[in-house]
Amino acid sequence: MPLPRLVPDPTHLSPLPGRFTFDAATALRVTPGAEGAARLLRTLLGPATGLPLPARPDGSVVLALDPALTGLGDEGYGLTVGTGGVLLRAADPRGLLAGIQTLRQLLPVEALADKPVAGVAWTVPCVQITDTPRFPWRGSMLDVARRFRPVSYLRRYVDLLALHKLNVLHLHLTDDQGWRMPVTALPRLTEVGGEPHGGAYTRAELTGLVTYAAERGITVVPEIEMPGHVRAALAAHPELGNTPGRTYDVWDRWGVCDTVLGVHDTALDFCRTVLDEVMDVFPSPYVHIGGEECPTTEWHASPDALRRVAEEGLPGPDALHGWFMGRIGEHLLRAGRRPLSWTENGADLPEYFTVMPWRDSDHGRTAVRRGHRVVMAPHRTTYLDYPQSASPAEPPGQAGEVVDLRTVHGNDPAPADWSPEEAARVLGSQVQLWTEYVPTAAHAEYLTFPRLCALAEVVWTGRHDWPGFQERLRHHRTRLDALGVPRRLSTTATPVPHL
Repeated sequence: MPLPRLVPDPTHLSPLPGRFTFDAATALRVTPGAEGAARLLRTLLGPATGLPLPARPDGSVVLALDPALTGLGDEGYGLTVGTGGVLLRAADPRGLLAGIQTLRQLLPVEALADKPVAGVAWTVPCVQITDTPRFPWRGSMLDVARRFRPVSYLRRYVDLLALHKLNVLHLHLTDDQGWRMPVTALPRLTEVGGEPHGGAYTRAELTGLVTYAAERGITVVPEIEMPGHVRAALAAHPELGNTPGRTYDVWDRWGVCDTVLGVHDTALDFCRTVLDEVMDVFPSPYVHIGGEECPTTEWHASPDALRRVAEEGLPGPDALHGWFMGRIGEHLLRAGRRPLSWTENGADLPEYFTVMPWRDSDHGRTAVRRGHRVVMAPHRTTYLDYPQSASPAEPPGQAGEVVDLRTVHGNDPAPADWSPEEAARVLGSQVQLWTEYVPTAAHAEYLTFPRLCALAEVVWTGRHDWPGFQERLRHHRTRLDALGVPRRLSTTATPVPHL
């Protein structure tokens, strides 16, 4: 009896004889607390199948929330499909949401369509599945600062993440080339900083996105860059910089800009004001404040910065980076949030920061040994702006690396030679899609898939069965086709427009 081809691969799956059919008579039996899962199931299956799936006490599809199932954790689930019915159980609503995505993959691929499909038997194979994730952080970073994407696309992106049981959308909202986050007290941030290349979001759009994502088991983690990568903010508010009287424009180049925030009270108050609104919009336990690639040249020449060095007893202007991050981190802690930052190895950050080491696994291990909690993001295995192959037909991307499907599949956030104590401090991993070389939404999806499928496998099951993954991916690719995810771009010579 062949196994269903699911991505990510469940922890335990046993095939059973027979099939169950969803039809017009199929009803749901929904226990208290499982209402959100029932709504999601109807939302996902309704467009293609037209099935109403009403709630009835004698429903053959049972969605059961049972807190006593502690062995399943927060996101695990048990799914039993028999010829006469379906039982989906979890200890937490998030587990039920994950189980809904598995049930969705068990159906014919036509169930993924966004309009009615006739002539299809909506059957699923009988199975017994017990499924729990390896890591609590399973994510994707999308850079909308350099290339703005409308909120309608972000919702589609959320749906694609949820299908693969990823639970974090890390939204990179500000950078040198754009500011997309509205701040009520500082409207010039989006009036000036949001103007290039697309615009900015409204507060209602972002709060709606947060709700939409939560209904699918996904947390939206906001990122506001500081104290570097702030040229768009300086264009709107030059008083935040290090050179009185200087004016700035939003940066029209890629790379690392040498203009950074000042370390005077005006700049610190600005950061607190922005982050207070960010925390009001995004309930995520984590708030990302960037932190990396911050040239200190301006601080070496700034009287304000040198005065701050003397007042704080710092060894020199370079130490202002860690001092600045500490002040902002403490503000987030007082608000009940956890500061999150990019880093090489965590050496310049307080221990209470959760960090994303982007260099390599060894840097991540160093950060772990310093006491940080870590989300692994090594660029050689998780950066999707690098080409997928060395083929001349591949569209332009970041230079210097090829990050192919097998490379992403080989990523291990907590390698076997790490001690149990070290591994326990690894929250998980995520892919990153920086968008300097990603001018369209179709290009973004081409770069994301199928490499995101490999990451999903790594962080959910943790197996590194490359042949098995390839076999399952061949069928899963038909699901992506049904969802309109491009296998290739319309031209092999996609231009990369400048800002």
